[in-house]
Amino acid sequence: MEGPLGMSRVIVIGGGVGGMATAARLSVKGHTVTLLEQSDRLGGKLGRYERDGFVFDTGPSLFTLPAVYRDLFLKTGGALEDAVDLQEVDPAFGYHFADGTSVVIPGVSPARAAEAMQAAFGGTAGADWRTFMDRAGAMWRITREPFLQSPLPDWRTLMSLARNPGDVRTIAPFSTLRKLGREYLKDPRQRQLLDRYATYTGSDPRQAPAVLATIPYIEQTFGAWHLGGGVSDLARALEQRLGERGVTVRLNTSVSRITLANGSVSGVELSDGSVLEADIVVANADASQVYGTLVDDPRARKADDRLAKATPSLAGFVMLLAVNGRTDGLQHHNVWFPKDYDMEFDDIFGRTPRPPRDPAIYVCAPDDPKMRPNDDTEAWFVLINAPRHSATDAKGAIDWDAPGLAESYGTQVLDLLASRGMDIRDRIRWSETRTPADLERRTLAPGGSIYGTSSNGSRAAFQRPANQSEIPGLFLVGGSSHPGGGLPLVGMGAEIVAELIGRA
Repeated sequence: MEGPLGMSRVIVIGGGVGGMATAARLSVKGHTVTLLEQSDRLGGKLGRYERDGFVFDTGPSLFTLPAVYRDLFLKTGGALEDAVDLQEVDPAFGYHFADGTSVVIPGVSPARAAEAMQAAFGGTAGADWRTFMDRAGAMWRITREPFLQSPLPDWRTLMSLARNPGDVRTIAPFSTLRKLGREYLKDPRQRQLLDRYATYTGSDPRQAPAVLATIPYIEQTFGAWHLGGGVSDLARALEQRLGERGVTVRLNTSVSRITLANGSVSGVELSDGSVLEADIVVANADASQVYGTLVDDPRARKADDRLAKATPSLAGFVMLLAVNGRTDGLQHHNVWFPKDYDMEFDDIFGRTPRPPRDPAIYVCAPDDPKMRPNDDTEAWFVLINAPRHSATDAKGAIDWDAPGLAESYGTQVLDLLASRGMDIRDRIRWSETRTPADLERRTLAPGGSIYGTSSNGSRAAFQRPANQSEIPGLFLVGGSSHPGGGLPLVGMGAEIVAELIGRA
């Protein structure tokens, strides 16, 4: 049941970033690795769309904590900078508020960000942000190794902090991001800006843990980055690395179930009925699909029951806009906030979900000549946080395939953007829309949830499935398992899985 030199035969289900990163790391360790992807391309949610010379990232549009992928590429055959065109984005963000004020945040340095906020908001905004970032930095130093770069089997991991009550107070495990913002930030615009970071994990800032303050700390300390040609170019670089490492990649190959023998993994059965034997299976698929569909075992049903108690992450409504002309004051990343931000989260996570009536509008418009046909055009990726999709009126979801919904909501978004001072309606050459239903069909993400489960609630991190399952030989990687979604965390998860398999 083992390959040459005692190494294992490994099947990776799913060619998203987590699956590719894990496959590359395992191949270096001498395992025989086969990666199976149900679609005709690798990358998963790290998508790309091209038309008429316009190029759009349809998934992650921000690259942070590049050290994670520098480590991956160095340990699997060569430097990250040799594989992609890594570019620092500075300035990074333009934030626009309902009262007409704006602030442009530099790409790196909490101190520079504080200076920008002081100039835009006045009062004690600069000093408040510095103090807040000091707290966020302390949170990062305490949690990075034990909670993000190590396996997190269950809530007992928290006990490791109990030996130092000061660390517990710093992390504030039973407080929320909203509450922490109110403690440190007097200006409501700063608190609104902070609330947005909860959406990086698909969550509601009123319920998300305070430790998510580490996200703006990471962003401002380690920089905001872009890859020339699009962040999606990381998928191309990873695919090339898999080829160099001898990983077998099979596209258009769907797995119908994970097979077991004597209680342990024995391989996978494909949709055509054929069986591939393996000693180890790494599932880079949504955990609810793994435990609810792919594995028929009491241990899987128990895990699926736990997942059912967690709040799914929010989804996203996306517009790809081919825009004529150039826009004054437009940054690489832009957010236009509504007056009442809470309404957005009520519409998404409330009892009666609906497309947000007055949402925050995010626009990524890279000044990248590789992503537009000429210098007198812009490629706009527009993202609105949205409830999940369900054609059967599932709890917390709506039917995004309802006739006319996507078109009418797209018009509403452009009208809202115009009302906030950014009217580009007469400059749009063409547009494409992507709903949560489209994301579900393309990536098999249930309901189009971007991050699997949200971080809503103090126990959310421990409801996220562990990387090593209770079934011997079965491991999970990707945004729906520990340590969570987003390129940095998915990359960390791949390293954890590779190390766990090395110990198995």
